[in-house]
Formats: sequence, C-alpha cells, structure tokens
Amino acid sequence: MLEVVSAGHAHARELTRWVWLSIAVALATMGMKFGAYLITGSVGLLSDALESIVNLVAAFIALAALTAATKPADANHPYGHGKAEYLSAGAEGLMILVAAGAIVYASVERLINPAPLEDIGIGLAITILAAIINGAVGIALVRVGRRARSITLVADGRHLLTDLYTSIGVVVGVALVGLTGWLPLDSIVALLVAMNIAWTGGVLVRRAGRGLLDHALDDELTQSIIDVLEGIAEEYPPGEVEFHGLQSRESGRDRFVALHVLVPGAWSMRAAHDLSEDVEERIARAVPHASVHVHLEAIEDPRAYEDFTQGPTIRRDPE
Repeated sequence: MLEVVSAGHAHARELTRWVWLSIAVALATMGMKFGAYLITGSVGLLSDALESIVNLVAAFIALAALTAATKPADANHPYGHGKAEYLSAGAEGLMILVAAGAIVYASVERLINPAPLEDIGIGLAITILAAIINGAVGIALVRVGRRARSITLVADGRHLLTDLYTSIGVVVGVALVGLTGWLPLDSIVALLVAMNIAWTGGVLVRRAGRGLLDHALDDELTQSIIDVLEGIAEEYPPGEVEFHGLQSRESGRDRFVALHVLVPGAWSMRAAHDLSEDVEERIARAVPHASVHVHLEAIEDPRAYEDFTQGPTIRRDPE
C-alpha cells in the first residue's frame, strides 16, 4: 500500500510541475502580447492577448483539478476523484468560448470604427516569440498528458496550441494590413481566429460532458475486453462458461469494467473464484488502469438472464 501511495504522489507531482510551467508561460506570453497590442493598436493582436488571459485562468483551474484528481480513493469517494479533470476541461472549454465571444465583439467594433496600426514590425516580432513559446510548451503538455492519461493536461496543451494557431493567423493578418493598408483585414482575421478557438472550446466541452456522463470505453478498448473474454471461453467446453452484462466507464485516468460471469451451478466455490480472478487479471492487463468487477451467476438459473439489458453475450458455442 505504501508503494502505491508513493507512486500516486510522484505521479501528482510530475503533472502539477507541468501545470506550473503552463502558468509561468501564460504569464509571460500574456504580458508580451498585451505589449504588442499597445504598441500597434491591432484588434487582431488584442484578440491574441485576450486568449492569453484565458490561458492563465485555465492553467490555475487545471492545477486545482489535478490536485483533486490525483488524490487516492477514500471512504467518501470510493471510485477516486478522477472526474475533477472533466470539470476542469469543461470549464476550460467554456472559457475558450467566452474568449471567442470577446474577440468577436472587439472585431465588430473595430470594423465599425477602423483605426490605423502603428509599429507593426515590433508588435509582430513580440507576438512571434510568444507563439514559439506557447507552441513548444503546448506540444510538451499534450504528449505528457496522453502518456499519463490526463485529460486536464491534454486540454491545457491543446489550448496553448490553439493560441499558437491564433498567433499565426494574427501575424499573417496584421502583416497583410501593413503591406496593403486595408484596415478591415485586421478585424476579419480576428473573426476567423474567434471561429477557430470556438471550435476548440466546443470540442473540450463535448469531451468533458462524455466523461461526466459515464461514457463507455472507446471501441478499441471494448474490443480488447471482448477478445480477452472470447479467449477464456475457448479454454472451456462449449456452453460451460458464458459472459454478459459488460459495462465500462472512465473517470479521469482510471477505467472501470464490470461484467457477469456464468458458470455451472455444480462448480465449487474455489473453481468459480479462480475463473473470476483470471478474468479480472487478464482484463486488467489488456486495459491499463482498469478496475474490474465480476458478478458470478449460475448458468442454469433463468434469473441470470433477466438482470442485464445490453451488451454482447460471449460463450463458446457447440460446433
């Protein structure tokens, strides 16, 4: 038990270190981008700076969520605290949508009241540097988040990458304004940026909703479980062992699998228990971070077929 707790704490420390890096990057790039906006007066650069504020707030939300999600299960939370990560990702998605709305408002106002841009070269240089920083850290966060199965880190990384794409679009737009002198282009670029980040926000909200609503494991993992059960069924005579009532869900990086195992009523308790342990161990190997729960039933009992409503039935049929 001490080793498990220690590993959990080490995992939490690793993830929170990355979030603190995200916070530091958000502070630095926010200052740089607002400086670029004040120098140029570009509404496109303002849209980029507004997203940096969202980055900062989202990083603090991610820090709080990871702190909660990495706590071990306890008496009041027997399935752990993993869903805190979905709350974080959902909040970050909503904040991205709010930022998109703010950008649209600023862009429309500037379309109505156009203003010339100043010192474009300096402003673009600052923005490009901030974009490079965001891109490097964003890629790192997504990679670490996927490896650690942390939706919060992945969301934070994707947010920074969205900021990178925003900056690229803004830099191109503002540069074209400087070359052509057509001021409405600044606002048009900002509106396109708003559409892009709104899409990202919507995806995050959708993913968070799936997790909070106990969406089943994806098709690939579900098929891995079915393959395991089919392999076990093939090891017994036709019709002797059956599996049904398969259910699954995710909670942050943790996965939960439940199923019914049907065996002959004449089997000894030891034999049935050995099969249950075998099922749990093989599924846990096929699906990392899975907690497997098995319900034993007598295969001859009609009630065993009345307490499940969906999912596959897995058995070895007579040839």
